[in-house]
Amino acid sequence: MAVLLVSAALLLQASSQAQAQTARIVGLGATTCRGFNEDVKSNANIRRDYLAWTQGFMSGILLGRPPGTDETLNLAPPTFDLVQQLRFLEDYCASHDREDFADAVTALYKRLRQERKT
Repeated sequence: MAVLLVSAALLLQASSQAQAQTARIVGLGATTCRGFNEDVKSNANIRRDYLAWTQGFMSGILLGRPPGTDETLNLAPPTFDLVQQLRFLEDYCASHDREDFADAVTALYKRLRQERKT
């Protein structure tokens, strides 16, 4: 009986750790690329809202990076401005409409990391 209780406790602990590592995305970014595509076609002004969500999400990624990593990353460099970033998101979602919008933003973040190297 004691072995069963210890096993159950270990299983619950492992389960809670796995859940702690899973983030739930909220806001506009919780949509799919297909939803983003439909939203921007029906309401051009919503692009601004998606872009604001994107900048906040990328800021969160940046803040969560280990010390010394991406500290000099500019999320709005003059060589890849916000208009270009929006076009990147639109192009990405046009060709990846089954993915989540947050995946597009993550790809944009990686693109900005490459931009820093140029």
